[in-house]
Amino acid sequence: MDRQARVELSTAAVPAEEAFAYWRELICETFVQLNAAPVTEGAFAGRIEHVPVGRLELSTVAAAGQVVRRTRSLIARGADEYLLASIQLQGRGRVEQDERRAELRPGDMAFYDSTRPYTLHFDERFRQLVVQVPKRDLAVRDTRTLTARTLGSGGPGQVVPAFFTSLADAAKASPHTTIPLLPHALGLLSAAASFAARVEPRADPAQALVRERALAFIRRNIADPALDVDLVAAACRVSRRTLYRVFTPDGGIAALIRRTRLDRARAMLLEHQDRPVATVATLCGYDSESGFHRAFRAEFGMTPRECRDGTRGQ
Repeated sequence: MDRQARVELSTAAVPAEEAFAYWRELICETFVQLNAAPVTEGAFAGRIEHVPVGRLELSTVAAAGQVVRRTRSLIARGADEYLLASIQLQGRGRVEQDERRAELRPGDMAFYDSTRPYTLHFDERFRQLVVQVPKRDLAVRDTRTLTARTLGSGGPGQVVPAFFTSLADAAKASPHTTIPLLPHALGLLSAAASFAARVEPRADPAQALVRERALAFIRRNIADPALDVDLVAAACRVSRRTLYRVFTPDGGIAALIRRTRLDRARAMLLEHQDRPVATVATLCGYDSESGFHRAFRAEFGMTPRECRDGTRGQ
């Protein structure tokens, strides 16, 4: 499955007797390598609506009861390093990891880490939104204290599910228009992860204002090859040190500018099929097409043309 494409998957595509075996294949393609077993005998049905927002993946899962396991042997097969968050929409579920258990009712969410064993229990039919992001894109480094903790309907537990549910709906309607929201989504997910770990991020209104101004300036000037931390600092009338501090959760401001350029480029490639790759590179601040190709492939694992064609490089 192409993780950078909107995909709808359903067991309705196969005969009833093959439904669960097919479902196991679907969840492995959509998320990571998993084992699964139904909780009852008889007919099984499941459906996944997957949509990307840059490097963030949003999957709405609706299915009959099951138990899903990520085992040590499955982890050893690949190098996937994701942080996932399940937001319960209907029914009930349970997340188990790191010797903890999080019970999920509609409106609740919980994190789990693909690099360690976990189990997901669903005793009845359910619907969830699963948020999946590479761990390297989040400010959180040690996830052992935040997994399998229920974030309920109060505080961040109310804001975060509502944001990602709305983002998923918007991305399904118009995938490319949601990419500018990626920095906000990653920041919110990092804040929720910190809250789950019982490490409260420091609330600083002044820093939040600097962040919003800087992000707006970066978006407006992304076509400028000279865009760097000095230009952003001057435009926001703050020091380089302040910008470094504000954007530490994003991996640094230089990394954020690079990702913003590449996310904008990917959106243009998909939305404007007739626009030459060289033009896209220029509009996203690259003064060299070869440099753009190298950066794009390093970020997405494919060339710009392969992205446009919907294929991955081998």
